[in-house]
Amino acid sequence: MAILEAMDQAAPKYLDRVDRGEVVYPACKRTPSDADGNLRAIWEHTRIEAMRYLIMVPGRKDEWLIDPARQAEMLDAFLRKAPHENTVIDFTGIVTEDFAIAIIAGLNWLIHCAVLAGVDRKKFSGTQSSFRKIAVVARRWWALEGSEPRCYHMLAQREKPPLMLYLIWLEYTRLAKEITATAVFGASMGQTRDSNLFRRALGDRRAEPDAVPAAVSDAMARLERAGDPEELQG
Repeated sequence: MAILEAMDQAAPKYLDRVDRGEVVYPACKRTPSDADGNLRAIWEHTRIEAMRYLIMVPGRKDEWLIDPARQAEMLDAFLRKAPHENTVIDFTGIVTEDFAIAIIAGLNWLIHCAVLAGVDRKKFSGTQSSFRKIAVVARRWWALEGSEPRCYHMLAQREKPPLMLYLIWLEYTRLAKEITATAVFGASMGQTRDSNLFRRALGDRRAEPDAVPAAVSDAMARLERAGDPEELQG
Protein backbone atom coordinates (compact mmCIF):
# COMPACT_ATOMS: atom_id res chain seq x y z
CA MET A 1 0.00 0.00 0.00
CA ALA A 2 2.88 2.39 0.74
CA ILE A 3 4.12 2.12 -2.85
CA LEU A 4 0.68 2.80 -4.31
CA GLU A 5 -0.02 5.66 -1.92
CA ALA A 6 3.33 7.22 -2.80
CA MET A 7 2.56 6.96 -6.52
CA ASP A 8 -0.91 8.45 -6.00
CA GLN A 9 0.85 11.50 -4.56
CA ALA A 10 3.91 11.66 -6.81
CA ALA A 11 2.46 10.98 -10.27
CA PRO A 12 -0.05 13.89 -10.41
CA LYS A 13 2.52 16.32 -8.97
CA TYR A 14 5.11 15.26 -11.51
CA LEU A 15 2.71 15.42 -14.45
CA ASP A 16 1.57 18.88 -13.33
CA ARG A 17 5.21 20.01 -13.46
CA VAL A 18 5.47 18.54 -16.95
CA ASP A 19 2.33 20.40 -18.06
CA ARG A 20 3.76 23.67 -16.70
CA GLY A 21 6.96 23.09 -18.65
CA GLU A 22 9.12 22.98 -15.52
CA VAL A 23 10.95 19.79 -16.51
CA VAL A 24 11.94 18.15 -19.79
CA TYR A 25 9.64 15.24 -20.64
CA PRO A 26 10.21 12.37 -20.90
CA ALA A 27 12.87 12.40 -18.21
CA CYS A 28 15.24 10.32 -20.33
CA LYS A 29 15.72 13.30 -22.69
CA ARG A 30 17.18 15.57 -20.00
CA THR A 31 20.78 16.72 -20.02
CA PRO A 32 22.88 17.54 -16.94
CA SER A 33 22.16 21.25 -17.47
CA ASP A 34 18.36 20.75 -17.30
CA ALA A 35 16.25 21.06 -14.18
CA ASP A 36 16.20 17.65 -12.46
CA GLY A 37 18.86 16.41 -14.84
CA ASN A 38 20.57 14.36 -12.14
CA LEU A 39 20.69 10.60 -11.61
CA ARG A 40 18.13 10.39 -8.84
CA ALA A 41 15.51 12.57 -10.54
CA ILE A 42 15.76 10.93 -13.96
CA TRP A 43 15.52 7.44 -12.44
CA GLU A 44 12.61 8.36 -10.17
CA HIS A 45 10.70 10.28 -12.84
CA THR A 46 11.18 7.59 -15.49
CA ARG A 47 9.67 5.06 -13.11
CA ILE A 48 6.77 7.40 -12.33
CA GLU A 49 6.12 7.80 -16.06
CA ALA A 50 5.69 4.03 -16.33
CA MET A 51 3.71 3.62 -13.10
CA ARG A 52 1.19 6.33 -14.01
CA TYR A 53 -0.76 3.86 -16.16
CA LEU A 54 -1.56 1.75 -13.10
CA ILE A 55 -2.63 4.86 -11.20
CA MET A 56 -4.99 5.73 -14.06
CA VAL A 57 -6.99 2.47 -13.90
CA PRO A 58 -10.64 3.48 -13.35
CA GLY A 59 -12.28 2.12 -10.21
CA ARG A 60 -8.88 0.83 -9.15
CA LYS A 61 -9.07 -2.03 -6.69
CA ASP A 62 -5.61 -2.38 -5.24
CA GLU A 63 -6.26 -5.79 -3.69
CA TRP A 64 -5.68 -7.32 -7.14
CA LEU A 65 -2.10 -6.12 -6.96
CA ILE A 66 -1.30 -6.85 -3.31
CA ASP A 67 -3.74 -9.37 -1.79
CA PRO A 68 -2.25 -12.90 -1.74
CA ALA A 69 -5.70 -14.41 -2.30
CA ARG A 70 -6.06 -12.49 -5.59
CA GLN A 71 -2.67 -13.10 -7.14
CA ALA A 72 -3.37 -16.31 -9.06
CA GLU A 73 -6.36 -14.75 -10.79
CA MET A 74 -4.52 -11.48 -11.46
CA LEU A 75 -1.57 -13.29 -12.99
CA ASP A 76 -3.92 -15.40 -15.11
CA ALA A 77 -5.57 -12.22 -16.40
CA PHE A 78 -2.21 -10.73 -17.29
CA LEU A 79 -1.01 -13.87 -19.06
CA ARG A 80 -4.24 -14.01 -21.11
CA LYS A 81 -3.51 -10.51 -22.44
CA ALA A 82 -1.46 -10.71 -25.62
CA PRO A 83 1.60 -8.44 -25.59
CA HIS A 84 1.62 -5.48 -27.99
CA GLU A 85 3.60 -2.27 -28.56
CA ASN A 86 1.03 0.37 -27.58
CA THR A 87 1.12 2.92 -24.79
CA VAL A 88 -2.36 4.17 -25.72
CA ILE A 89 -4.78 3.21 -22.97
CA ASP A 90 -8.26 1.90 -23.80
CA PHE A 91 -9.69 0.60 -20.54
CA THR A 92 -12.50 -1.96 -20.54
CA GLY A 93 -14.05 -1.54 -17.08
CA ILE A 94 -12.89 -5.01 -16.05
CA VAL A 95 -10.36 -4.35 -13.31
CA THR A 96 -8.03 -7.30 -13.86
CA GLU A 97 -7.96 -6.70 -17.62
CA ASP A 98 -7.40 -2.98 -17.11
CA PHE A 99 -4.48 -3.68 -14.79
CA ALA A 100 -3.01 -5.96 -17.46
CA ILE A 101 -3.42 -3.22 -20.05
CA ALA A 102 -1.72 -0.71 -17.74
CA ILE A 103 1.19 -3.05 -16.95
CA ILE A 104 1.88 -3.66 -20.63
CA ALA A 105 1.61 0.07 -21.38
CA GLY A 106 4.16 0.81 -18.66
CA LEU A 107 6.60 -1.73 -20.07
CA ASN A 108 6.15 -0.30 -23.57
CA TRP A 109 6.75 3.22 -22.28
CA LEU A 110 10.05 2.11 -20.78
CA ILE A 111 11.04 0.41 -24.04
CA HIS A 112 10.23 3.69 -25.83
CA CYS A 113 12.39 5.63 -23.36
CA ALA A 114 15.22 3.13 -23.73
CA VAL A 115 15.23 3.75 -27.48
CA LEU A 116 15.16 7.54 -26.97
CA ALA A 117 18.05 7.38 -24.51
CA GLY A 118 20.11 5.11 -26.76
CA VAL A 119 20.27 2.15 -24.38
CA ASP A 120 22.04 -0.90 -25.79
CA ARG A 121 19.23 -2.98 -27.29
CA LYS A 122 20.57 -6.12 -25.62
CA LYS A 123 19.56 -4.62 -22.27
CA PHE A 124 15.87 -4.21 -23.12
CA SER A 125 15.24 -6.50 -26.08
CA GLY A 126 12.50 -8.99 -25.26
CA THR A 127 11.26 -6.99 -22.28
CA GLN A 128 7.65 -8.09 -22.72
CA SER A 129 8.48 -11.77 -23.15
CA SER A 130 10.91 -11.70 -20.22
CA PHE A 131 8.30 -10.21 -17.91
CA ARG A 132 5.76 -12.79 -19.04
CA LYS A 133 8.22 -15.52 -18.08
CA ILE A 134 8.52 -13.93 -14.64
CA ALA A 135 4.71 -13.93 -14.39
CA VAL A 136 4.57 -17.61 -15.35
CA VAL A 137 7.03 -18.51 -12.59
CA ALA A 138 5.06 -16.38 -10.12
CA ARG A 139 1.83 -18.13 -11.12
CA ARG A 140 3.46 -21.50 -10.38
CA TRP A 141 4.61 -20.16 -7.00
CA TRP A 142 1.06 -19.23 -6.05
CA ALA A 143 -0.20 -22.65 -7.15
CA LEU A 144 1.99 -24.35 -4.52
CA GLU A 145 0.38 -25.47 -1.30
CA GLY A 146 0.91 -23.00 1.53
CA SER A 147 1.78 -20.08 -0.73
CA GLU A 148 -0.40 -17.57 1.14
CA PRO A 149 1.08 -18.24 4.62
CA ARG A 150 4.53 -18.23 3.04
CA CYS A 151 3.76 -14.85 1.48
CA TYR A 152 2.77 -13.32 4.83
CA HIS A 153 5.91 -14.76 6.42
CA MET A 154 8.06 -13.18 3.71
CA LEU A 155 6.35 -9.83 4.19
CA ALA A 156 6.98 -10.02 7.92
CA GLN A 157 10.67 -10.60 7.12
CA ARG A 158 10.66 -7.56 4.79
CA GLU A 159 11.16 -9.80 1.79
CA LYS A 160 9.32 -9.48 -1.53
CA PRO A 161 7.01 -12.38 -2.42
CA PRO A 162 5.76 -12.52 -6.03
CA LEU A 163 2.83 -10.15 -5.56
CA MET A 164 1.93 -8.54 -8.87
CA LEU A 165 2.79 -5.08 -7.56
CA TYR A 166 6.29 -6.19 -6.56
CA LEU A 167 6.87 -7.85 -9.93
CA ILE A 168 5.94 -4.62 -11.71
CA TRP A 169 7.83 -2.36 -9.32
CA LEU A 170 11.05 -4.32 -9.55
CA GLU A 171 10.95 -4.59 -13.34
CA TYR A 172 10.09 -0.91 -13.85
CA THR A 173 12.84 0.07 -11.41
CA ARG A 174 15.41 -2.07 -13.23
CA LEU A 175 14.52 -0.73 -16.67
CA ALA A 176 14.37 2.87 -15.47
CA LYS A 177 17.85 2.43 -13.99
CA GLU A 178 19.27 1.26 -17.33
CA ILE A 179 17.66 4.24 -19.05
CA THR A 180 19.05 6.63 -16.46
CA ALA A 181 22.58 5.31 -16.78
CA THR A 182 22.60 5.91 -20.52
CA ALA A 183 20.74 9.23 -20.34
CA VAL A 184 23.19 10.70 -17.82
CA PHE A 185 26.52 9.08 -18.59
CA GLY A 186 25.99 8.77 -22.31
CA ALA A 187 25.23 12.50 -22.48
CA SER A 188 27.86 13.50 -19.94
CA MET A 189 30.72 11.64 -21.57
CA GLY A 190 29.90 13.38 -24.84
CA GLN A 191 29.87 16.85 -23.26
CA THR A 192 32.82 19.16 -22.78
CA ARG A 193 34.45 18.85 -19.38
CA ASP A 194 32.45 21.77 -18.00
CA SER A 195 32.40 21.26 -14.24
CA ASN A 196 28.98 22.91 -13.85
CA LEU A 197 27.37 20.25 -16.07
CA PHE A 198 28.96 17.46 -14.08
CA ARG A 199 28.10 18.99 -10.74
CA ARG A 200 24.43 18.93 -11.75
CA ALA A 201 24.57 15.43 -13.19
CA LEU A 202 26.48 13.86 -10.34
CA GLY A 203 25.30 15.91 -7.39
CA ASP A 204 28.92 16.77 -6.50
CA ARG A 205 29.34 20.49 -5.85
CA ARG A 206 33.03 20.06 -5.17
CA ALA A 207 33.85 18.55 -8.56
CA GLU A 208 36.52 20.38 -10.52
CA PRO A 209 37.18 19.92 -14.26
CA ASP A 210 40.32 17.86 -13.60
CA ALA A 211 38.36 15.58 -11.28
CA VAL A 212 35.56 14.84 -13.75
CA PRO A 213 36.67 11.32 -14.75
CA ALA A 214 36.90 10.29 -11.09
CA ALA A 215 33.54 11.91 -10.34
CA VAL A 216 31.90 10.09 -13.24
CA SER A 217 33.42 6.77 -12.16
CA ASP A 218 32.20 7.30 -8.60
CA ALA A 219 28.69 8.22 -9.72
CA MET A 220 28.50 5.20 -12.02
CA ALA A 221 29.53 2.97 -9.11
CA ARG A 222 26.91 4.56 -6.83
CA LEU A 223 24.22 4.00 -9.44
CA GLU A 224 25.31 0.41 -9.97
CA ARG A 225 25.06 -0.33 -6.23
CA ALA A 226 21.70 1.40 -5.75
CA GLY A 227 18.47 -0.57 -5.83
CA ASP A 228 16.20 2.46 -5.71
CA PRO A 229 16.46 6.19 -6.54
CA GLU A 230 16.13 7.04 -2.84
CA GLU A 231 19.51 5.43 -2.23
CA LEU A 232 21.11 8.21 -4.30
CA GLN A 233 19.89 10.90 -1.92
CA GLY A 234 22.55 13.45 -1.03
